[in-house]
Amino acid sequence: MALVKMKDILTKAEQENYGVGAFSVANMEMVMGAIKAAEELRSPLIMQIAEVRLKHSPIHMIGPLMVAAAKEADVPVAIHFDHGMTMEKIKQALEIGFSSVMFDGSHYSLEENIQKTKEVVELTKQYDATVEAEIGRVGGSEDGSENIEMLLTDKQEAKRFAEETKVDALAIAIGNAHGMYKGDPNLRLDRLQEIDQQVEIPLVLHGGTGISADDFRKCIQHGIRKINVATATFHNVINTVNQSVETIPYSDYFVFHQDVIHAAYENFKYHMEIFGSCGRV
Repeated sequence: MALVKMKDILTKAEQENYGVGAFSVANMEMVMGAIKAAEELRSPLIMQIAEVRLKHSPIHMIGPLMVAAAKEADVPVAIHFDHGMTMEKIKQALEIGFSSVMFDGSHYSLEENIQKTKEVVELTKQYDATVEAEIGRVGGSEDGSENIEMLLTDKQEAKRFAEETKVDALAIAIGNAHGMYKGDPNLRLDRLQEIDQQVEIPLVLHGGTGISADDFRKCIQHGIRKINVATATFHNVINTVNQSVETIPYSDYFVFHQDVIHAAYENFKYHMEIFGSCGRV
């Protein structure tokens, strides 16, 4: 099984009607936690890192680590470059061995987004990789540095975009947002249903942190196959470390190391169980 294309994972999820977590990682411990959870639960796994995170985790360092971990796993693992903004970094990810890339052209006009996405699709053909793109705008930014206004995805534009670009997966905006929600998320499940009826490829939900288990399941029933989770993992790691040092400060680095792995693992496992991907391998 090991390293696979994201398209293969999402095609099976589409056929069997479940969701697959796409978990952002920032270091070796998170990678280890993700693999541990996936292997224990016999779940397919998508591991990813966004371009805006590369200032903290350079792609030439974390990328080969992610790819190597996938190749050694005994469950199917796709390595995904999330929210790619530049062709330079998208190509670098493909050269490293990422099996999937996302081009985020959501800040462009529809016409420009289509054109630039088609260029990425053409590039990936020589790497046999999966392509994800976005139409509409998910609220916030991947690293929380910008307060980007959300723009709901139009169903007709989504249909046109999917047909013209030939992408393998499409991220949409239905009231979801990156980072932590201010209050309860107000997902437009009616809009999701309309898009699902118009678009044949798997749909992607960004901004998974803070969405209820019930809403996750409703989204999956209406075509969401890939669900991005980042902030919840980072917060669980921080909370675990903070709780530990409140009582007894770390004196052994490797105890800290194991706590970070376990905190990431707990969050991955929690979401895999909600998404219905357990036992699918």
